[in-house]
Amino acid sequence: MNFHSISNALRWMRNHKKLILFVITMIFIAILASCAGDASGATLAAGILVTGAEGGKHVVQGPLTTDLSEVGSPDLLLNEIDQQIVKIRPMSTPIDQISRYAGSKHSGSMVVDYYSVDTKPTKTILLQSVDESDVKPGDETPITVINAQNNDIFDPTDTILVQNTPGYTSDGLTESQQDLMLYVIGRDSNGVSVVAVNGPTINNVPNCIPEIPARTTLVRMGRAASELDVQSPQFEALPKKSRNLCQIFKMQVEQSTLQRLSNKEVGWTMSDQEEAAVYDMRLGMEKSFLFGVAKRLWDNSKKEYVYFTGGIWNQAGKTHNIESSRELTSNDMVDLMRDAFTGNAGSKRKILIGGSGLIGRISKLDYTRVITAGQHVSKWGIDFTELRSKFGCLYLLLSEVFDEVGMKDAGIVIDPEYIQKYTHIPFSTEQLNLKKSGVRNVDALVMTEASCLVLRYPKAHMRIITT
Repeated sequence: MNFHSISNALRWMRNHKKLILFVITMIFIAILASCAGDASGATLAAGILVTGAEGGKHVVQGPLTTDLSEVGSPDLLLNEIDQQIVKIRPMSTPIDQISRYAGSKHSGSMVVDYYSVDTKPTKTILLQSVDESDVKPGDETPITVINAQNNDIFDPTDTILVQNTPGYTSDGLTESQQDLMLYVIGRDSNGVSVVAVNGPTINNVPNCIPEIPARTTLVRMGRAASELDVQSPQFEALPKKSRNLCQIFKMQVEQSTLQRLSNKEVGWTMSDQEEAAVYDMRLGMEKSFLFGVAKRLWDNSKKEYVYFTGGIWNQAGKTHNIESSRELTSNDMVDLMRDAFTGNAGSKRKILIGGSGLIGRISKLDYTRVITAGQHVSKWGIDFTELRSKFGCLYLLLSEVFDEVGMKDAGIVIDPEYIQKYTHIPFSTEQLNLKKSGVRNVDALVMTEASCLVLRYPKAHMRIITT
């Protein structure tokens, strides 16, 4: 090539700089795309997604779009239904709603094993009556063996309050206003050996045991050690293992192509279908979370196991009975709240969810200074009516699920601090391409969740049954 030709070429390049720059840029883009390959690159809406040295995704020659986000990081953008699920008719599914607000723990298996620690019982019933001490002058303070329904709750140095059995004054001659108190000396297979702390004086022998009738309530109180005691009977609390199964909940929404393209009198779209499906799915989950039966069943047609979750109704550790033959009174409500808040060391704010019959009976009460109906309280996206008492506060809510399962006069008191949700498959949505697979000419969406509910502290929750 002579000098004249080179000069003409340089002159042409100077005159067409923009064209040359454009060609070089396109070649560079084509090289990057070919290097990335099908597995590591994608071109959407004039943007190119390439894989970096450490496996990260990068966008070149174009803006970051939602389409590129779904390809490069499919979990980055939340589906609108998943994001808004707690806002879809929360009043109809309170158990599911509360569990979602409280957050869930991931379960690596469809089978969930969990532990709960119970409190040591504080009271029991005397099985056999105790006779008055038979002592003679000069005898030492008598030791008496008693047998209770549960002797194991008593250890040496424990003190026992004998309800409705009067104790005696310091001289042992006159009954006092205080109940009789016993001191535990030991425990063996024969029963619990005790001495009286404020018993009567018989034949000049102090602190004898008075007559105690059977079925008397014995209350375990604090331990009393002597000055030289260094040790005390040991206390052990072992957690109890329980099990529940995660259930796979699914709901599929379909809309044909012609339905989507047709003109409609109202704006009924696929999103409306999805919202209605989410509500129906949550309603079914609510019933399973409440009254489901934990079971693993072999489906012979599918040749695989199907898991069913157990409901919290049968997990509750306490039961309160209400008579159906008479009107509910404020005294009955006091008893209900006493059972709900005492003997379990739970929260002082709990939730009462019941059927229309139970809620109706409670609503007819004339409230007093002891139990008052407070203002409406909004928590977890739900509007409750607050009932206050000296024992604690109950958030009252109607659940038509109880009516649907034939339990309109029943209810359950739950402690939101001790309800836990386990999730094996988080709530997710998946588009099905049924057109491409040749199944149906529809737009299809499947919603899936595999989860279960457990009550970590059963005695903090209570069933309410009308008998």
